[in-house]
Amino acid sequence: MLSASVLIVSDDPEFARTLAARWQSERHVPEITVATGSVWHPANSAGHDAIIIGPLRESDSSAILRGANSSSRAAAIYFAGDARDIERLQTEYPHLQVVPRTDGWANVLVLLATEAMRRVEAVRRAQRAEVTALSAQGHAALGCYMLDVRPNVNNALTSMMGNADLLLLDSSGMPVQAREQIQTIHAMALRLNETMQRFSSLAAEMRAGEKESQAETELASHGLAART
Repeated sequence: MLSASVLIVSDDPEFARTLAARWQSERHVPEITVATGSVWHPANSAGHDAIIIGPLRESDSSAILRGANSSSRAAAIYFAGDARDIERLQTEYPHLQVVPRTDGWANVLVLLATEAMRRVEAVRRAQRAEVTALSAQGHAALGCYMLDVRPNVNNALTSMMGNADLLLLDSSGMPVQAREQIQTIHAMALRLNETMQRFSSLAAEMRAGEKESQAETELASHGLAART
């Protein structure tokens, strides 16, 4: 979370200054952007990992809270001036984490935002890992299919090259253009055959690696069993 970004939305300059100054004492200081309620727009949350909403004018608060609550990317925290409103706010805006005004509020907000951003980053890592796993499964399925059809492809290529060779052996009465086309077919079939041979070599190396890895695992297991 070295490149974390925080958006502070408040009409109270002192709130933003105090919070930003408190963050300077942390080991990892996020990139901090400050905006007033009058310039707020839901698109402002794009690119930020956390949104901290401080004191606002009454006319602006509802729209800003709705926008932050609907943000699917950033963790959203609201600094409530009146603790009696917390239950209502949490019911109305379930995505928001509501923090009441207490002594040491800046410490609470920084710690809460840091932990929230860690959770957001953990979810993103899990999502990326899931996408990577799905992609790997797709590649594995494609590899298995290539292994299954490899004999048929090799047979077809051998037949193409053999028939092209026979035609070229008796091409004295053949038009020049037809002979060149047959030569092209032969050359392309040969290139495909070379590609399939490299694929076969790669498959053999993968099987050898799997056997070696399995042997090392079994050896380690036997050694552990002997020690116990």
